[in-house]
Amino acid sequence: MSDLLTSPIGQRRSLTLRPRAAELPQSCDVAVVGAGLIGLSIAWRLAQAGRSVVVVERESVGSGASLAATGMLAPAAEHEPGSDLLLPLALESLVRWPAFRDAVQAASGRSIDYREDGTLVIAIGRDEVERLRFRHDLQRRSGVAAEWLSGPEVRAREPLLRPNVTAGILCPLDAQVDPRLVMEALLSACEAAGVTIVEHVAVAGLDRQGGRVVGLEAGGRRLAAETVILAAGAWSGEAGLLPDDLALPVRPLKGQSLALRTTKRTGTLSRMVWSESVHMAPKGDGHLIVGATVEDCGFRSGVTAGGLFALLEGARRILPGIEEMEIDAVWSGFRPTSDDDAPIIEEAAPGLVVATGHHRNGYLLAPATADAVAALVTEGALPDFARGFGRERFKSGAETWGRAVA
Repeated sequence: MSDLLTSPIGQRRSLTLRPRAAELPQSCDVAVVGAGLIGLSIAWRLAQAGRSVVVVERESVGSGASLAATGMLAPAAEHEPGSDLLLPLALESLVRWPAFRDAVQAASGRSIDYREDGTLVIAIGRDEVERLRFRHDLQRRSGVAAEWLSGPEVRAREPLLRPNVTAGILCPLDAQVDPRLVMEALLSACEAAGVTIVEHVAVAGLDRQGGRVVGLEAGGRRLAAETVILAAGAWSGEAGLLPDDLALPVRPLKGQSLALRTTKRTGTLSRMVWSESVHMAPKGDGHLIVGATVEDCGFRSGVTAGGLFALLEGARRILPGIEEMEIDAVWSGFRPTSDDDAPIIEEAAPGLVVATGHHRNGYLLAPATADAVAALVTEGALPDFARGFGRERFKSGAETWGRAVA
């Protein structure tokens, strides 16, 4: 059963472009485990650098978190207590997004619906306003672009919101993309660059010789590779995939979302709007994406009545017009989450590179992650902006990680 559930209501989260069927070859320069956003981004960058690349995917392209995501590029709106150490990487990746967008669109001939509309984070009632004020103070101390708005100022920017919205923060530099379009463009770019993508083949383990990873075992066959890159998302921490000495603190966090179809009569939002219970993102194809629940329930897939009720009630509380919008699709996916919600990017062992644990920031961090891993493979070292995100931080604590990142 697919871990990405698409309901009979619609199939917005499926790819219209499919990779050509490919069998597992015997050897390559780089083997990438996982054909999600991170895996394909890395594969494409390495193929551009002249490496022969094979991507091995346990199910289908994007079937984990990549097609279930909202596509938010929102380091300002996402910034919260405890994320100070991640913020520089997030801001660096946002700066890299326009060049990444231009390159992938040129390579694929496809638009990804990149929108620089910003994010509006809103509050209703005194308690929410106080918590929002605390968030704004943190943003200001961290140097993040964020403007405090009164209730009338919020509604002047988004007239369809309810009158009981009492305050907001405008994060003008945040952006968004359409995940389905990004994945289709990346798939085209990878195939044009010569990347081999093998679907529906599970990786059983690594091939290690003399302390070095020299390939992997998948589908009963061996793939020899100079470098193996583990970018399997929420499955990166599964028992058996890695030996005990290389185990990763990564687990799935389930999220449910839905797509509403807007019309001229219903209207829609002009930018991403977040409340304490939901986020809403208008897309260029007329959909309004409402997400997402956070459920620590392992790999229990599916959409629940409780999850959808929470999303619809949270959205209706701030945007009454959703009552007239048709539900086009509902789905669930699994965020790859590390113990501190930050990614793990490192050479975990000779011949093995890890790029996983991006939590809800996979789309935001994709350009920086791909560039960092490509540099590690081709030049032998991570760039400064990506250092300090190895597994050692989980052993030594946040204070040591902070010194490493600094």
